Amino acid sequence: MLSDEFTDRIKAAAASKTALRVQGGGTKDWYGQTPRGELLLTEKHTGIIDYDPTELVITARCGTPLSELQSTLAEQGQMLAFEPPAFGARATIGGVIAAGLSGPRRASAGAARDFILGAVLINGRAERLVFGGQVMKNVAGYDVSRLLCGSLGCLGLLTQISVKVLPIPRSEMTLGFELDQQDALTAMNNWRGKPLPVSATSWVDQRLLVRLSGSEAATKAARQQMGGTAIDQAEAELHWATVREQTHHFFKEQSLLWRLSVPASTPVFELGGQQMIEWGGAQRWLVNPSCDPMQLRQRVVNAGGHATLFKSTDQSAAIFQPLPAPLLKIHQRLKAEFDPAGIFNPGRLYPDL
Repeated sequence: MLSDEFTDRIKAAAASKTALRVQGGGTKDWYGQTPRGELLLTEKHTGIIDYDPTELVITARCGTPLSELQSTLAEQGQMLAFEPPAFGARATIGGVIAAGLSGPRRASAGAARDFILGAVLINGRAERLVFGGQVMKNVAGYDVSRLLCGSLGCLGLLTQISVKVLPIPRSEMTLGFELDQQDALTAMNNWRGKPLPVSATSWVDQRLLVRLSGSEAATKAARQQMGGTAIDQAEAELHWATVREQTHHFFKEQSLLWRLSVPASTPVFELGGQQMIEWGGAQRWLVNPSCDPMQLRQRVVNAGGHATLFKSTDQSAAIFQPLPAPLLKIHQRLKAEFDPAGIFNPGRLYPDL
């Protein structure tokens, strides 16, 4: 049984203080600091363990391909509502949760961590820990399942995940608007304060696209209220897929790609380079800025946000926003509690973890 093999491997690594580099499909190895340690592969630990469409919950082993899970859900008219990027055909559900990334629907549906109901983790003591469960109401106290989302495997080996799912919308349409950046931000903020079924937004190349999702009556009424030009359905689906998977031409000619997370009402950032804006203004992708990283991060912090060096030719650079000393201490204490020997993905999230 693979879980027993994992336990034996972790016991041996803890005893010898050998670093382990946890990997599923390897589609997100570029994300975070440079991975190091002996490979601990999870891609053979596969299978959907439990799925009852009426309960809107699916439970799967960490190595289960994301594509398999999504196909199973689609057969029942359901989906992962946070619309996770795969970044490759070999993406696994374990990697999705470990990375904690969400796609275009995040601003309306919620983030990846909002949909985690339960998880099974093997910690640095080779103990099998069970957190949360498979129903919405059995999470009490500190929700460790959500803590694991976005941890990049630095707390332990995530072997099983239970995720809340939602029905696929009955109707979707995408509207196009020719607007400059400030006018696009103004429009998105105006719509945010109204009961409109907006499920995704993207501004790039002086063009704002807005996806509406819901009942047919709701999407038609929203279109009449918002205006714009209806985009062909096939073209629209391709656009949102290329934004989610970062195959859109915006992402192709870049040596530095920054992800800026800011309040949606933040005005235009003049930072040099090119920008794409998502999530109603709250997520801004910045390619090849002309300012230095410290200046960029300080301007984003001053706006009430944080900046991630999402992709770079140098993975030894500071990828994530440096933590204040008190918050770093909390992270270090959590790391020490879950992984006392420091064997899981050392330095992948922060150099001091």
